[in-house]
Amino acid sequence: MTTIFDSVGGLEWFTSLVERFYEGVATDPILRPMYPEDLASSVPNTAGFLAQYFGGGSQYYSDERGHPRLRVRHAPFPIDQAARDAWLGHMLNAVRSGGLSPENEEVMVEYFERSSQFLVNIEPEDNRRRIIVKAAEPSEGS
Repeated sequence: MTTIFDSVGGLEWFTSLVERFYEGVATDPILRPMYPEDLASSVPNTAGFLAQYFGGGSQYYSDERGHPRLRVRHAPFPIDQAARDAWLGHMLNAVRSGGLSPENEEVMVEYFERSSQFLVNIEPEDNRRRIIVKAAEPSEGS
């Protein structure tokens, strides 16, 4: 079975994908503060992670950096639905401009939609679960 990694030609395609993605992030008022000043410094790790995920093998990420632990690595950043939507928009633009087959594009879009939602760590105030502690009412005879 051919992987997406193989069908796009390897790490070079994923590096280009991440560079296109960061072009959008560079001017995004929501996302830019969450990234290092030098966006290029993040390209190798992000491209390596994606290359590994889409079939390239652990030498592209895990052998050097360990398990991806996406939620742990992203926990320090305030990711609400607006940040997720901005991130996803830039990533989907990058994916859709990458010359993928329709099948590979669909797989990647589905992955990014799922994984970006998984990383949301701030819920809107009106959606947060609230625990209401009700004072015990005095029982008869107390």
